[in-house]
Order: sequence, then C-alpha cells, then structure tokens
Amino acid sequence: MKKILTLFAVIGLIAFSSCEGPEGPPGPEGIPGPEAEVFQVKGVNFTSSNDYNPIIPLDPNIFASDMVLVYRKAGVDNGADVWKLAPELYYFNDGTFDFGFNYNFTLRDVSIYMDGGDLGGVLDSFRLNQTFRIVIIPGYLSGTAKSVNKPDYSDYKAVIEKYGIDDSKVKEIKLK
Repeated sequence: MKKILTLFAVIGLIAFSSCEGPEGPPGPEGIPGPEAEVFQVKGVNFTSSNDYNPIIPLDPNIFASDMVLVYRKAGVDNGADVWKLAPELYYFNDGTFDFGFNYNFTLRDVSIYMDGGDLGGVLDSFRLNQTFRIVIIPGYLSGTAKSVNKPDYSDYKAVIEKYGIDDSKVKEIKLK
C-alpha cells in the first residue's frame, strides 16, 4: 500500500509541476522613483544655546526606507573640498574620547549633534561656521541585498558617483 501511495505522490508531483500556461501581458510602466539628492547647509554652529544639536529641516520628506548620510567639510586639499562621514570621532593623545559629530533623522529633518565631555572647550574651528552635506538615497536605490559593488560610504566622491548624483546641483538649505 505504501508503494502505491508513493507512486501516486510522485505522479501527482510531476503532473502539477509541469502545469504552465501562457505568459501574461507585461504590466504598465511604473512611476519613476525619486533620485538620490544632496543638500548643503553652511554656517552651522554648535553652541550651548542649541545644546550642541542644530536641527536641519528638510523638504522633501525623508522616507523610512531611505538611506541618509551626513558629511562635514573638514577642509580643502589642493582646491578640492574634503568631506568626512559622520559619525566623526576625535580622541585625546592618550586615546580617550574627546568629542565627535553624529546625526539622526526623522521624516522631516536631520539632527546633527556633538558628543563629548567638555563641548564648550572644543576649538571654535570645529564648533562654529561648519558646512555639512546631507545625502539622501532612496531605499529602492540603496537596496537591502549585500553586494560586492557597494560604495565606500566614507568617500563622498564614490557615493555621488555610485548613485549618479550631479555634484553641481547640490541644493542649499538656508538656516533661520
């Protein structure tokens, strides 16, 4: 009896796995998604009056699936801007943590903040008149699958190249 049931199971499996109908018509063309974009904000100050945490409003809104990267202009080298990816950490000579820049975001803004013990004692060249670039990469572009072709996110130029961003079309955000 077991042999007969096994035979029917194998025949049924073959019969059902070979069922195939004609391919249906292609679906309608989808609406193109948003492209990756870069926002720049100049004159950002980290002071006790803003709790060393300026909030940068963004329009358009950020979606939960988007990837947000924040870069601080750390200087100029041979005429080219040097961008450092946050979190950006600085240490004392003995290896203990001094201060750093980090960020988080909501659907409408990016909060760039400083961490550290004595933030008021951090050099003005790090706290005042800072320039940041905020890169928003839509979720459908960044993908969730692991890839050997992922850019080095610490390299601003590699990121804009990977996502086809025109660096001459950076959108300026004016602080109030």
